[in-house]
Amino acid sequence: MVPRKAFLSVWDKTGIVEFARGLREHGVELVASDGTAHVLQQAGIAVQAVSELTGFPPVLGGRVKTLHPLLHAAILARRDVPEQMEQLRRLGVEPIDVVVVTFYPFEHAAGLQAELTQLLEFIDIGGPALVRAAAKNFPWVTVLVDPGQYGEFLEVLCQLGEIPEEFRRRCAAEAFARTAAYDATIAATLSADAPPLWLRSFPLVQQLRYGENPHQRGWLFGEGFRRCFRQLHGKELSYNNVLDADAAVRLILEFEEPTVAILKHTTPCGVGSAASLELAWQKALATDPVSPFGGIVVVNRSLPPELAEQLAGVFLELVLAPEFSDEALQILQRKRNLRLLLYDEAAIREQWQEDFRSVLGAVLVQTPDKTLLPEEGWKVVTRREPTAEEVAALRFAWRVVKHVKSNAVVFATEDRTVAIGGGQPSRLDAVRVAIRKAYDVGISLRGTVVASDAFFPFPDALVEAITAGATAVIQPGGSIRDEEVIAAADAHGVAMVFTQMRHFRH
Repeated sequence: MVPRKAFLSVWDKTGIVEFARGLREHGVELVASDGTAHVLQQAGIAVQAVSELTGFPPVLGGRVKTLHPLLHAAILARRDVPEQMEQLRRLGVEPIDVVVVTFYPFEHAAGLQAELTQLLEFIDIGGPALVRAAAKNFPWVTVLVDPGQYGEFLEVLCQLGEIPEEFRRRCAAEAFARTAAYDATIAATLSADAPPLWLRSFPLVQQLRYGENPHQRGWLFGEGFRRCFRQLHGKELSYNNVLDADAAVRLILEFEEPTVAILKHTTPCGVGSAASLELAWQKALATDPVSPFGGIVVVNRSLPPELAEQLAGVFLELVLAPEFSDEALQILQRKRNLRLLLYDEAAIREQWQEDFRSVLGAVLVQTPDKTLLPEEGWKVVTRREPTAEEVAALRFAWRVVKHVKSNAVVFATEDRTVAIGGGQPSRLDAVRVAIRKAYDVGISLRGTVVASDAFFPFPDALVEAITAGATAVIQPGGSIRDEEVIAAADAHGVAMVFTQMRHFRH
């Protein structure tokens, strides 16, 4: 689409003069709101004021300037509908191909704690209306809502002589995101007790009893969670229950064989696999018989009555399964407050697209850590190769350690965790925590393997794990002291594998 006419209405005048000159150099005619037109005219740029186009001056002290059918018709007219183009011709209006708008700075005014009457004057009406009209008609119209877009627009125009549809579509998406965020800011400011501003683009699913602690407020936004989980029984889900459910299914989906995982505060405290879920439960529980009190249990098969009987004897907050047998459901429903959740694996995999994390004044987004490097990518770095039994144990430990808070280590055999140490400021501390927990419950680590979510920066933690009984090690590698660590493993006759993939979890 070759742009021939542009409309400009900007509060933020950054770069607008240079951009307007660039448009004129490409033969684009300019129309602008009266304030923007004044700035461009002072810079010697030919521009028509919108009041000249519409024949209607600003009214109500400037509250109504661009809300005019002629202007919106010029933006919204479909170029592929002859009747609409003929209507424009009869109205004496040429179509507008580019719309450039920056909104009144409501968020800035709110931050200055302006009086409500003053604040209301910073709610832009005409600007968002123009942006939405242009974005709707992106097959023919380009909409720009940020000075940062001006340079790319002119560069594309210079290179191609036109603005391609892919670019217009991308700009339209940014425009709708900007209007949504702007409205969310206003809504949140006018609400006495509002959740974070960016959340307003998600539907409110549930107002939680409280947040992480009783003195905090909490909300659940986003319909996707309800597609993944369905509550069958028990008390209303809490903020912490939601976090635990999320962590639980991310872990259990690592396993194909019948598996039970026990978690507490989103961290695994025992994982076991076996021919039956009842046996898997016993293996998971043996890792740490104390921590499951008040914890979460997740399984990856239909939960049978035999396991339900065992779970009923433990105080749990939450039990998750892809299915509950009728008898198991009856057994567990005797515990009035126990929350029972069905999870849908297909829905989880569909929703598992991005991970969000709030920080002060912003949101971090990343792709989720769904990858486990195939064993073909593993590299044995020691003189001794791991045995087939050790490889199976390393595989099990590696699937678990990525779900333990860093710094994390997991001692395991081929079908169960034996000791877990996580959330420590040093890897040496994580190893010592795991060893101590095993000692406290009388478990020997002799003949286990150990997985580390990141490299061993020094040989000390590795040597402690070996001394405790580990015979093989799996870790990403990548330390500047890798050679020292490898030498320590060789000195003790231990096999060590580098995966070349880290699994930090903060």
